Amino acid sequence: MDHFGERLMTMVYQKGNVYEKGKRKKKWYGQFRVYMKGREGKEACKVRKVVLGLKSELRKHEAEKKLNEIILSENGKQKGITVSIPPSDDSVTFDWFVAEKYLPMRRVQWRPATRKKTEFEINRHLVSSFKAAPLRRIGLFELQVLLNGLAEKYSESIVKHAFVNLRSIMRLARKLKFITDNPAEDIRMPETREVNRPTLSPEQIGKLIVSIKDPHDLCLMSIGLFCATRTSETLGLQWKSYGGDKLMIQSTAYEGQLYTGKVKTKASRSVVPIPDSIQPIIECWRRVCPDTSPEALMFPTFGRHGRKGAKVPRHAKNFLIWRIHPIAERLGIARKLVTFQVMRRTGDGLAATWNHEGYPRSVKAREHQDSG
Repeated sequence: MDHFGERLMTMVYQKGNVYEKGKRKKKWYGQFRVYMKGREGKEACKVRKVVLGLKSELRKHEAEKKLNEIILSENGKQKGITVSIPPSDDSVTFDWFVAEKYLPMRRVQWRPATRKKTEFEINRHLVSSFKAAPLRRIGLFELQVLLNGLAEKYSESIVKHAFVNLRSIMRLARKLKFITDNPAEDIRMPETREVNRPTLSPEQIGKLIVSIKDPHDLCLMSIGLFCATRTSETLGLQWKSYGGDKLMIQSTAYEGQLYTGKVKTKASRSVVPIPDSIQPIIECWRRVCPDTSPEALMFPTFGRHGRKGAKVPRHAKNFLIWRIHPIAERLGIARKLVTFQVMRRTGDGLAATWNHEGYPRSVKAREHQDSG
């Protein structure tokens, strides 16, 4: 590499200079160097100035971050030059790398529900901790201390997600040559505190199920409780997935959007057995459902705005808030216990009991009345 190439590699990721200017309205300005070749092929260095924003709207560290992004973008455009991060450079920060490199590369691989949750957890627990720390200065000690701190406050699932996300982020940084070594290879999952996971009692679930009069609502709740399906799988069920004594998960739904052929894991595509006590409830809904064609949703609602009039999947929270929580309140059951997560946790061991003892007599009576 020639002298200019060496010099360019050193200066491509310069920090630049941020300063304020203006009398009435003060603004942040940035100044940095741009290396390029002139028309005659001679190497040249030009100073460029940019307006970063109003001082009243940006703090200095935010202006510095914005300037760093501009520097990386501008110097990265040099034709015929391979840009790499020198070991002595501090301009690439953890928050910049996550926002500009990691998430754009990874988010397309995540399902919508996973994407929203994962990005929230990364920003909440990782980015907020390291913020503008230079990526290359984050070592094994800093990573392990962060995980240990999370373990003192949060459940095992949150800490484990942070553990996996940290390893993934730093692994990509190493692959993209933003760091020379990956310190996350040696971090360890810390011990976490026990978390009290709320559940409904079998009696509460029995009362709730008996009190649901609408066959649509009863069917949806019964599948969600006793068939061990995830919320997204339950709301994404189509009638072609129903096989009498089994369900075949072929699609999912999230926030009113159907994702055909997309399931969380390969195991999700396996056959899900329907307990004997739940089969009559599904049949009861099938007999009165307006549309039971193969592609039709088992639990549709009507869309709004651009999808007005169309049949779309339900929102889990809206369904519970408007259809189930009023019933639970009349029974004296706390709303925080009536979530799909809590009910699925409780219902895992309850279906076998209902198979043995039979579902409540009032449900049998309604089924007999509907069939008559």
